[in-house]
Order: sequence, then C-alpha cells, then structure tokens
Amino acid sequence: MRGAFTLLFVFSITVCFSQENADSTLKRLKAEASISVNSNGIASIPAFSLGDPAIIASVSLKKNRFSYDPVLAYGFDMRPWFIDNWLHYKIIRNENLELRTGINFSTFFTKNKFEDRTILQADRYFAFEIAAFCRVSEKTSLTLMYWNDRGQEKGTIKGHFFNLSGDINNIRAGETIILSAGAQLFYINYDGNNDGLFISPKVSASVVRLPFNLFLQATQVISSNIDPDPGFKWNIGLAYNM
Repeated sequence: MRGAFTLLFVFSITVCFSQENADSTLKRLKAEASISVNSNGIASIPAFSLGDPAIIASVSLKKNRFSYDPVLAYGFDMRPWFIDNWLHYKIIRNENLELRTGINFSTFFTKNKFEDRTILQADRYFAFEIAAFCRVSEKTSLTLMYWNDRGQEKGTIKGHFFNLSGDINNIRAGETIILSAGAQLFYINYDGNNDGLFISPKVSASVVRLPFNLFLQATQVISSNIDPDPGFKWNIGLAYNM
C-alpha cells in the first residue's frame, strides 16, 4: 500500500515538474486567517475526530518561500483539543506545481474524566511533511502528501500518513453561489495496529463577496484493523475567512 502511494507521489512530481517556470520573488508578508464552527470536529487527519462540536482557527503568515501556519482547535466547552505549529518551506513554487516540506510541533489534549472532575492530559507530537500540489487545470488540482508523526510522551503513537486528494474549485451555480468539491483517499499506518484506508469527500458553498462558506465533510473506512472500528463520520460547519 505504501509503495503504491510513493509511486503516485513520484509520478505526480515528474509530470508537474516539466511545467515549472522561474518564480518571482515575493517580498511582502502575507497574512490569512479563518475560523470555523464544526458540528463534529474532524481533525487534520480525518480518521480522527473530537466527537463533539468544535471551534477551529487557522492562521497563515507567508513571506517568500517560508510560511508559519498554526492551527488552534477547541471544544465548545473551551477546553483545548489540539494546537499545531506548522513551519513550511516551498522547494518548488510556480503556477502549476508546488513542492513543499514542513515540520510541526503540536500538542494533543485528551480528557480524563473522573467522578468529580475532568483532567486534561497534554501530549506532544513532532511531525515531518513532504507535499506536492499540482494544478491540473484552471479549476482542478491534485495533492499528494506524506506525514511522519512522532509522539514524544510514553504511550503516544508513532506512524505514517499518506494522502491523495483532488479538488474542483470555483464552480458557479447561478450568479451568486460558488461551489467547491473534493475527496481525500488516505492511508494511516500507526503503531499498535492502528492501520486503515479511508475516503473523505468534502463539499462547500459560498456567496460572492461574502467571507463565509458552508461545508460538509464525511469520512468512511474502506479497510481497517483499528479497534474500535472508526466507522462513518460526518461534519458540517461554517467558516469565516479573513
């Protein structure tokens, strides 16, 4: 399974690399941010979820080939769920292809419930990323991504995440509605028999000149030995983009 994803990754880079052009230097710092309210809190790896409504905020600060992309996720009870601190560098950057690498210092919070109180346990994770983004046409794109995730505390898990996704953006539905759709096929291989192949489609809708978009995401197991079975998950949310 991992060999197939690796071959797809190399093939995509080879095809897209032939279209590379010299990129211009971007000198200004660019800032973007979004905040979303989610019904079921599906995580960055969609095999995992909070299982409760969540608030997720993300920021992206970009300059030249570098970017800092933190993500903060909280439950509606305002207890933290996870904090990501991604640092990215674009190795290749042009109109048709981006190849980037990155590292992430993150913290994942687990609730330990007792009769009279709830204690949050914080576990640190370190992750390495290599990802390729290929523009297939004006509205479609292909992404191939690999993460190596390493838990730092005793009892935390370590493993691999492979992701292949395709997206179609800026689909006009009348004069004012813009639709986007995509799907992820991903494979996780974590220690402790936490392996599985999943598919996760996502659709979103927005209104022209409004900074909001409504989205629906689902995740379905194709094959897995995870116990208990992750089963089917879905999430609906509203995002505000700044």
